Formats: sequence, C-alpha cells, structure tokens
Amino acid sequence: MKPSHHTAALHKRKKTSFAGDVFTLGAGTTFAQFLSLLAAPVLTRLYAPEAFGLYAVFISITGILGVIACMRYELSILLPESDAEAANLFGVSLGFVVIISVLVALIVWFGGESFLHLINTPGLTPYLWLVPVFVFINGLFFALNYWNTRTRHFGRLSVARITSSFSTTTTTIGAGFAGYPTGGSMIGARVFGQSVAVTVLAGQTWRYDWGLFKKSIRWREMLYGLKRHRKFPIYSTWGAFLNTASWQVPAFILAAFFSSTVVGYYALGFRILQLPMSIVGRSIGQVFFQRAAEARIEGKLDDLVAVAFKQLVKVGLFPTLMLTIVGSDLYTVVFGENWAEAGVYTQILSIWGFFWFISSPLSTLFSVLEKQDSALRINVVIFSTRLISLFAGGYLGSPRIALVLFSASGVLVYGYMNFWLMHMAGVSYKQAFSIMWMPVFCFLPVGAGLIFLKIYDVSAWGILFISLGSIVIYFLYSFKQDFKRIFFRVRKSVI
Repeated sequence: MKPSHHTAALHKRKKTSFAGDVFTLGAGTTFAQFLSLLAAPVLTRLYAPEAFGLYAVFISITGILGVIACMRYELSILLPESDAEAANLFGVSLGFVVIISVLVALIVWFGGESFLHLINTPGLTPYLWLVPVFVFINGLFFALNYWNTRTRHFGRLSVARITSSFSTTTTTIGAGFAGYPTGGSMIGARVFGQSVAVTVLAGQTWRYDWGLFKKSIRWREMLYGLKRHRKFPIYSTWGAFLNTASWQVPAFILAAFFSSTVVGYYALGFRILQLPMSIVGRSIGQVFFQRAAEARIEGKLDDLVAVAFKQLVKVGLFPTLMLTIVGSDLYTVVFGENWAEAGVYTQILSIWGFFWFISSPLSTLFSVLEKQDSALRINVVIFSTRLISLFAGGYLGSPRIALVLFSASGVLVYGYMNFWLMHMAGVSYKQAFSIMWMPVFCFLPVGAGLIFLKIYDVSAWGILFISLGSIVIYFLYSFKQDFKRIFFRVRKSVI
C-alpha cells in the first residue's frame, strides 16, 4: 500500500537533524531580528522615547493577556505520539483563542481606561480597542506555531517571522516619514505585521494539513484532550501568566513612578538586549522542546540538555559580559546622544539577560518532565521579587536603582531555576558550572582592557570598534575549537 502524504511527512521529520532544524528556524529568526536591528537607528531618530514608551505599555498589556489565549494547550500539541490526537489539541487551542479574546474585549470595554489612568498612560486610550484584536491574532499564531513545530515545518515558521518583521518594520518607518511618528503608529504597524504573518502561516498549514484536521478533529476527542492535559491550564496557564506579567510589569511600574520617557529608554534597552539573544535562544528553544520530548522517551535527555546548555553559554556569555562595559558607548554611537541612558539600562540588565537567554529553551523542561507545579512556584517567586525590586526603586526615586534590584533578583532566581532543571534532567551541577568557565576566562583580559580605555576617555567609536573585533575573534576561536573536535572525531571513527 502506498503511504499517505501524512505518513511520508512523519517519516521525513524523523530524519531531520537537531542542528538542521535550528538552522532552518534560526535563519528566518536571524533575518527578522537583523532587519529590526538595522531599522532601530532610523526609528530612534524618527520616534521620540515617549512613543516607544506608549508602544511598550501596549505590548506589555497584550503580552500578559495573550499568553493565556490558548490556556497553554498549544504546548500539549507536541506531546502525543498520535498526530490525530495532536490535531484535536490544536482544535482545543483554537477554541480557547476565541473564548479568551471575547473575555479580553469585555475587560477592556469596562476597565481599560481606569487601568491606563492608574499607570499614568492615558495617551494609550485611543488604541485600547486593538488589545483584544492583537490577543486574538497572537493566540492564532501560538497554536499554529506549535503545530508546525510538531510537524517540523520550521521553514514555514521562518517565513512567518520574516514576514512579520518586514511588514512591521516597513510600516513603522513609512508612518514616521509620512509625518506620523507616534506611539499609535508603532502599535498599528505591529498589529498589521503580525496579522500578515498569521495569514501566511495559516494558509500554508491549511493547504497541507486540512485533510488531517478534517479526518481527526472530533468533539469527543477534543474533550478527551482537554481532560488528559488539564495540567496545562491548571498550572502552566497561571505560571505563564505570572512569568509574562513579571516580564511586562517594569513598563507599568516605571510609567507609574516616573514617565513614558523612562519607559521608552527601558523599552529600547530591553529590546536591543533581547533581539540578538532571540536569534539563537528562541530557535534552539523551539527545536529543543520537540527533541527533549523524544529524548526523554529514549533515555537521552541528559546528553541533549548538556549539549544545548554548552552551545547557549558559548554563544551568549561573552557578548553579554561585553555589554556590561560598553552599553552606553554602543547606544551613543548607534542611536544618538539622546539614547545614552537606554545604554546604561542595557548595562544594568545584561547579566540578567544572559540567564534569561539560557532559560528560554531550558524552561521547556518543566513541560517535558511534567513539573508544571514547580514552574508555577518558580514564576510566583519571579513575579514577587520583580515587584518588590521595582517598587523599592520607585519609592527611592531612581529608575537605575529599580533596574539594578530587578536585574539582581533575576540573576538569582533564573540562575537557580536553570541549574535545578539541568540537575533534574541528569546534568550534574559540577558539569554545568565547568561549561561556563571558558567564556569567562576569555573575557577577563578583554574586559580589563576596555575598562582601562574608558578610564582614559577613549572615544565611543574606538571602544565600540575594539569590542566588535574582540567578539569576532572570540567566535572564530570557538568555531575553530569545534571544528577540530569534529575533525578528530571523524578521523578516529574512520581509522
């Protein structure tokens, strides 16, 4: 009997490599993030910090509400062995997207303006109607994203990310040059860009997988999936809600205690810190989740986790340490003197950003190991420590102190979470710590030299040039070491 299209696709998925999947997904992510980075110097000269601040508050609101759009059932799509069962979980996810979006619309209608006055951001009032729209669009994207992750159609996801970034960026720049450099223009561009991406991804998914959906999705099977994976809405939903809220709460508290301008500085600082890390972190995380679910069944989870952690440390730690020293110089050169304070914020947040970067893929182990209750407890701690840190800085009247406390609490909590998860997966603490030493030792002489140059008032351009050169040399050295290791392994196997 000739195998069905679906069976052939499943067989093909099994042959793809981890590195190949990461590259496919990472290529699209890299292009999308590179486009955003390339546009950033233009945007900072078209839009004032206040516009960035309004945009950041909108993204914070929709981010907190949007994370529960599928009630976290999108994560369960990756777990079943049967694609038919996964299709029903995809249907459950879409059903919750509709329900949650309607509830968000009611919340916004009755309490939206009061909330904006509470956080000192009344300028966002004209755009409140876009909140449920964006939550709905993001919910659809989450469900489609995990379905295509399961089927290993990472090329589709790359196209969607590129489409979203290109549409958002060009629309934002166009509005700025057209004489509308406002927060509303940035918000509208983001909604438009994400809508285009969802349309493209949904069209591709429907074209190739609609037959499976039509044959498999049944009310009885959806109810079974709803009950079978009830830990996701019970634990993961609230854990994800608290986690996302803890990410977005700085925008609310900084706006309430200070101004939209301060929020704008923070938003740009965090955005630039996040973008390059997202190039690798999200791509590895998405592929890692799918592979970790398989590796646990095969008894190879510890090896997969150790390899992923080593690559994350190798890629992220050296540039992060560099940012702690040259952040303000980078922002002065690239974005202009008006954004130097955003560079200081990046310096403060960079070490915390590294631990978040590692946690992006490793946190999926909560689902793989079915430790959703532990994830909820960790997210309660994260949310609580961030609130305390930011409120303390607000009462002290200093956004810098608020962010220092915020960053320090993040390093402690995320550091504990990452090492605990690796230990649960079978990676020893000694092995994990040993992996981190090489980038630190490589950075120490470079960091000392940069501090010396800053003391003697070397120009920002000179410091930036030396920093970029050091990063290039570091990655070339790392690549050389990996190449040697692979070469000798292949040579040994041949002999």
